Amino acid sequence: MTEPPWSVPIRLDEIQATGRHIELEASAEVRAALAKPAGVEAIERLSASFDLSWRGRDGIHVAGEVRATVHQACVVTLEPLINRISEPFALDFAPVRDEKLKEDSEIEIDVDAADEPEPLSGNSIDLGLIATEFLILGIDPFPRKPDAAFTGPAPDDAAGHPFAALAALKKDPTVKE
Repeated sequence: MTEPPWSVPIRLDEIQATGRHIELEASAEVRAALAKPAGVEAIERLSASFDLSWRGRDGIHVAGEVRATVHQACVVTLEPLINRISEPFALDFAPVRDEKLKEDSEIEIDVDAADEPEPLSGNSIDLGLIATEFLILGIDPFPRKPDAAFTGPAPDDAAGHPFAALAALKKDPTVKE
């Protein structure tokens, strides 16, 4: 397994009973390494804030926000554009219980039930991975400049018809049937 581009593990014993606030700023090397997997041309700025607090005896609640400025290409004009991202998040982590591991392979999904906590294994949580995940979720997959408009071929334009090339072959006297 390869090392993730942005890894900032925080040990659970570093989180006080009253909680902990952490601010992260990605370096130029990290931003360059994340651009391709994030599907953008460049990441100009990337930061994240985290509020960590205990949930019960062994669970952790992580809330915060990822902020970034990314360079993308407009899907209509292919011109460069800059998007600003502000993606809030809230996650709960809890150790995997033995009874969960012993359950049979049948899965029942209750859409109204609360989300299951993320599995907590080991003695740390990687804040860089959390920030990377929510950065990618916050990126617009189809960025468009505000004034960009797609204009397709005119409906009566024969050359714009999907089978125009086949029709031209049929009319060509040099093509034998």
